[in-house]
Amino acid sequence: MSKPIRFKHKKKKYAVPEPGTTPGFIYIDENSLKPKISLYTFSAEEFDVVSLNSLQDISKRTKNEAHFYWVEIKGLNSAELFNVLSEELHIHKLVLEDITRTYHRPKFEEYDQYNFAISRMLSVAEDRGLENQQVSFIQTKNVLYTFQETYGDCLDAVRNRLKEGKGNIRVGGTGYLMYALMDMIVDEYFAVLNEWSEDMDLIEDRLLANPDKSVMYEMQLVKRNLIALRRVIWPERDKMNDILRTESDLISDQTKMFIKDAYDHCVQLMDMVESMKEISSSNIDMYLSIISNRMNEIMKVLTIISSIFIPLTFIAGIYGMNFAKQDPVTGKIMPFNMPELYQEHGYFYTMLIMGLIGVVQIFIFWRKGWFK
Repeated sequence: MSKPIRFKHKKKKYAVPEPGTTPGFIYIDENSLKPKISLYTFSAEEFDVVSLNSLQDISKRTKNEAHFYWVEIKGLNSAELFNVLSEELHIHKLVLEDITRTYHRPKFEEYDQYNFAISRMLSVAEDRGLENQQVSFIQTKNVLYTFQETYGDCLDAVRNRLKEGKGNIRVGGTGYLMYALMDMIVDEYFAVLNEWSEDMDLIEDRLLANPDKSVMYEMQLVKRNLIALRRVIWPERDKMNDILRTESDLISDQTKMFIKDAYDHCVQLMDMVESMKEISSSNIDMYLSIISNRMNEIMKVLTIISSIFIPLTFIAGIYGMNFAKQDPVTGKIMPFNMPELYQEHGYFYTMLIMGLIGVVQIFIFWRKGWFK
């Protein structure tokens, strides 16, 4: 029999700015990770990757227009990092605030010299819950900056393609690289849904075999995670649509053709989430119906037993009153008292009548189909 899946729901807490905080305030979470910076330099013929200690002089490192660059930043615990982005690269403070406040929904925004986008990177945790982290993009003409909360991600496939030079990833520019990363993030949603689909199958097997309370609790957590996933996919689809409709020169028409495919994936994901959400709801309803039917069967058995013993208890109650027909001391006859109290073989006759009543009731219940 399938083993229960242990879910431990935990909700990620985000640092929300206090009311009245100045717009554009850059918040550095003391619990965030120290940044690890990697600089990828690539062209049709060349590829190189180096680790950087900071973003100082990053504009000088990325000034060769014959190459494209990907600056990958993992970890946001550095005020110096955002000072460089603000002063040297002239990134708007509202954009930097959105990067540090890691609770934003997916979106796409156009600025004069760059585009800004946010995606949500999802994965299934060890406790089968949903790990949800923000990935931010700043796209310029020949440099793409990405910002992540943690060191782990699902982007190794894109790095390998970039290293091996497969497809258009080295020649498509920063717009195509940003699409490739976003598409990889969206594809990971399918993996998340597949894992939850397997979990739902195991829960459903237990539901049909031996339902207990844990089935309902675990299915409710799956449903909760699906709702959280839907809250990510819906704005992700809108973001892809915004990129398709943008007139920014940084997004080429060829890249938009691939964005259409990612948009279709988002629509497909929405259909899958809605279908799985309906299945989870129906499984919860099925559990409640099974428990209700089980209770009805128990009540049916108890009702049959009670129906058989009610008349027998009634007879036993009457003859248990012991109102004698004749006073045993004075010999006086008591009118309207029980004449059967001293009847010969009265106990045998009473038990026989009670047994016949029980047999007749059982026969009647059987004919009515109560035992089926």
